[in-house]
Amino acid sequence: MLRVAVVGSGPSGCYTAQHLVQLDPGARVDVLDRLPCPYGLVRYGVAPDHEKIKSLQNGLRTVLEHERVRFLGAVPVGPDGVPAARLRELYHAVVHCVGAAADRRLGIPGEDLPGSWSATEFVSWYSAHPDAADTGFLRGVRSAVVIGVGNVAVDVARMLARGTRELRPTDMPDAALTALAASEVTRIHMVGRRGPAQARFTTKELRELGTLPDTAVQADADDASLDPAFADPSGLPPPRRRNVEVLRAWTAPPRADALRLIRLRFFLRPVEVLARNGRVGAVRFERTVPDGLGGITGTGRFEDIEGQLVLRSVGYRGVPPAGLPFDAATGTVPHLAGRVLRGGAVAPGEYVAGWIKRGPTGVIGTNRSCAKETVTSLLQDAPSLTARALPDDPLPALRAEGVDPVLWQGWQSIERAESRLGASLGRGVVKLADWTSLMAAARDAGEAVTGP
Repeated sequence: MLRVAVVGSGPSGCYTAQHLVQLDPGARVDVLDRLPCPYGLVRYGVAPDHEKIKSLQNGLRTVLEHERVRFLGAVPVGPDGVPAARLRELYHAVVHCVGAAADRRLGIPGEDLPGSWSATEFVSWYSAHPDAADTGFLRGVRSAVVIGVGNVAVDVARMLARGTRELRPTDMPDAALTALAASEVTRIHMVGRRGPAQARFTTKELRELGTLPDTAVQADADDASLDPAFADPSGLPPPRRRNVEVLRAWTAPPRADALRLIRLRFFLRPVEVLARNGRVGAVRFERTVPDGLGGITGTGRFEDIEGQLVLRSVGYRGVPPAGLPFDAATGTVPHLAGRVLRGGAVAPGEYVAGWIKRGPTGVIGTNRSCAKETVTSLLQDAPSLTARALPDDPLPALRAEGVDPVLWQGWQSIERAESRLGASLGRGVVKLADWTSLMAAARDAGEAVTGP
């Protein structure tokens, strides 16, 4: 009987567990997560107003409720929890599906001023991640600068412009809802260093900006005209052509009665975050132009854009998983079809899937094929892996390491607590936003727990 630990309960972890139990009728899988809640970025990274994408949790739930899959939440792996080497002793194989947890930095002066944040920190706050801090993101903010032109940048710009009426039906924590309702933000600048034809948002996400009540959207015509493909997008790949067509429709002057304005700027490279009264006051950008080779070059001309809040959304990067080799250049774990490589040789029983395997690329569905490749490698190795005897159940040994896992009944108890909280506030489900509340709700399950 093959017993596998999957570290991480986001899409890549759940799809890995799903492929394992589908392809091996005897496999038993423990899905470990350092948080007491499952689903990873589907719970803590998808914007609360995107109910259709959030509904992917239903499919992940089906995996975690499989009779041969067990969820073990609140189990950190590494120096502050269960050592990775200990996991390898307790399971025939360990698959690390830990994503890319760090944000890329701009590397410019002033980036660490008060009021300058990564977009992920802002997303974590309004998504109720228990590690997020309520730092008063919006206090005293009239104008915000979002650096980046991908889907996360679109998400945070949209959330800054959303009204209480649209956000109240979501599962957003009440503190974030209250802060956004009181927001005085009227100008949101979304800025990219290249042209509109190179922007990475999807057309569906982009169009959504134009549907926001009381909000106008304008694409700067002077910026866009620097892109040769903007005047005639017919030669672009279809996704980029559709983006350009949407942006072309937004070059007209914005309507005067809008309470808020989202302005999309292009060919501006951030060079410094400027201070005003000890915190962010503006961002200085250098004008760029196409270099004729698909890239850009600086012009030596600069422009300052006012903003008391700066959110950088320039990509993610993997961090070294405890006990695993790591390639700092790519931000990934070296592997061969999902098999971890140590010094160029395959490490028996160690595997990776998801962003820590391939880098922060693709959409949620990309994790299916990525996980299947890793599981295929693992099952090819299974005859040699299962030759090693294991304890009947690793759970007592995990508890001996000082962790007290939140099992599925505990997660269900958290869900009930979030439903009660929402009802008390006259809303639907409202997320618990701190460790104390989550763990108290989990321990309130009051049920004996057994597992496969």
